[in-house]
Parts: sequence; C-alpha cells; structure tokens
Amino acid sequence: MHSPIGDVSIFADERAVNTISFLQSAKADLKENDHTYQAAAELSAYFDGSLQAFTFSEKQPGTVFQQGVWQALKTIPYGTTLSYAGLSAQLENPLAIRAIAAANGKNNLAIVVPCHRVIGSSGKLVGYAGELWRKQWLLNHEREISQQGQLLLNF
Repeated sequence: MHSPIGDVSIFADERAVNTISFLQSAKADLKENDHTYQAAAELSAYFDGSLQAFTFSEKQPGTVFQQGVWQALKTIPYGTTLSYAGLSAQLENPLAIRAIAAANGKNNLAIVVPCHRVIGSSGKLVGYAGELWRKQWLLNHEREISQQGQLLLNF
C-alpha cells in the first residue's frame, strides 16, 4: 500500500498478519487475503488520523522474551514516547536494556507494534529499521492527531 512515508508491504498467512515493513520485498505468487485487506484499511485510517488502535489479527514469530517486549511496546500510549530505560523498568528488567533494544529492532510489525515510540534516554531518536526520518514523521503525526506533547513547527 502507499502511505505518506513510502510504500508499506503487508504479509499475512491464513491466520494473521506476520510482517508490516517499509522495505520493498518482491515475492512472487503472493495473493492478498482478508488479513492484508483489513491491515491495509486500518493502516490507511491510521495515516489519515482516524484510527489510533489496530484490531486486525497479527502474529509474528519470536522468543518468549521478544514477545514480552513486543507486548510492552503495545502499552505505550498513542502520541507518547518511552525511553529504552523506561521500557526496561516497565519490564522489571533494568539490566536488559540492550536485549530489549535488540528485541525492539527485530519487531516485524512496523507501526502496529509501535517500536517507533521508543527513544533514547536523552530524548533523541535512536534506532529505527524504517529509518529515523520515518520515526520522526510517525511521532509527529501521532502527537498532532492526539494533541499531546510538543509539535515540530514546519515553516
């Protein structure tokens, strides 16, 4: 699907969406299904500002630890951010910041599992597989829609 921040690839099996990515992944003989249609519709609504929480079925493979990190990411409210240190404290594992960051980086469900909402302790944008400019756009978009936080002014 097309989005304001580039093309988005959506992959699903017969049960759930498995991958949402900004990477161009040309795979032959793929067909759309109900899951990809619903994900595309919800992502379109997210981009136009009318949806803040996703409801389509999603499942990505990962270790128990990774699944726990991804579940914690989903608790970060729309329009807000949390530092890696804050996320590690929330997971009651303050010494696992690097492991948490690695799990965050292995998230295959961009936007839906909101790894873009995790920032450095200094407040700087760090690490995003979809490139930092997209992370900035997503954060600005959510802050503008939710009217939370400080917005960047575009002149």
